Amino acid sequence: MPLALLALTISAFAIGTTEFVIVGLVPTIANQLAISLPSAGLLVSIYALGVAVGAPVLTALTGRFPRKQLLVALMVLFTAGNILAWQAPDYTTLVIARLLTGLAHGVFFSIGSTIATSLVPKEKAASAIAIMFGGLTVALVTGVPLGTFIGQHFGWRETFLAVSLLGVIALVTSLLLVPSNIPGRASASLRDQLKVLTHPRLLIIYAVTALGYGGVFTAFTFLAPMMQDLAGFSPNAVSWILLGYGISVAIGNIWGGKLADKHGAVPALKFIFAALVTVLVMGIFAFGNVPGLQVYVVQKAELYTPNAVDVASGLNIAAFNIGIALGSIVGGQTVEHFGLTQTPWIGAVIVLVAFLLIGLSGRLDKPARVALG
Repeated sequence: MPLALLALTISAFAIGTTEFVIVGLVPTIANQLAISLPSAGLLVSIYALGVAVGAPVLTALTGRFPRKQLLVALMVLFTAGNILAWQAPDYTTLVIARLLTGLAHGVFFSIGSTIATSLVPKEKAASAIAIMFGGLTVALVTGVPLGTFIGQHFGWRETFLAVSLLGVIALVTSLLLVPSNIPGRASASLRDQLKVLTHPRLLIIYAVTALGYGGVFTAFTFLAPMMQDLAGFSPNAVSWILLGYGISVAIGNIWGGKLADKHGAVPALKFIFAALVTVLVMGIFAFGNVPGLQVYVVQKAELYTPNAVDVASGLNIAAFNIGIALGSIVGGQTVEHFGLTQTPWIGAVIVLVAFLLIGLSGRLDKPARVALG
């Protein structure tokens, strides 16, 4: 594995921890700040919206920056955002801190995907992305349960202090391991950027990404209160459940990358979207689609918008997080008006739409048959 890819994985671990640890802290933050569960859940949406803005917009604006300097700058912003969350005196400041870290996240994963694929042969592209996104899965296995434990026993602010330290480690590894000779890409012209935003084939992939993750996060955002309030688990038990979920995710992410490499993105994605069922099984499948979706959009962008591949990658990262934001909002409204028990089946319906769309995209990939005679 190239050392640069290892550095990306370590940074992804830090970023993944801060993105997903909030899920285990929703009840704690709601109690300590005296806000409702939907308001605490909105912190998931705010972060995701920061990613959705940062991924396409800031990726396009920073296209000419050398990759190493850009990665280092992103980790500085990420660390500063988490320090602000640690010191946040109120809900509003915490919202601002989440937005800042989301901006760093968006650019990191959009350029990281294209850097990862450039480091390996084409037939290993999905696996390279899976290794980088493996940082997210390790975060779910270790960072999220540990962060939840810290938040429950010492306070949610201390969780963000711990994540800030992870940001410093990621910053140092980027300085040491990422080579300085990775060039930036020429900035995409406005025409190329508009083409990325309007090309029907790419729009289908963005819709699949947004709906697939929207469905998952409709239920996942409120996993901790569901486990405590509905299933009767103690806060300590929830940490162990999140650990089990994270192990499932780790398996699913690597397996999903190999599946996409072996059978192609569309067959792998159709199978994965069809198999979202229960919490631990959901862990395997919910993030197994990450490498397939990301390599699929890069492949199609290279075909249809070759001058704006980074922007297309960034827009797919934005789509992931638009889905997360909408999913957590839909979940919050469901909790408020219908109760926690209704979130899983509503999420399943949303995922079903993603499954139908990826099937449509796969059919469009097949060359049209020419009638003979």
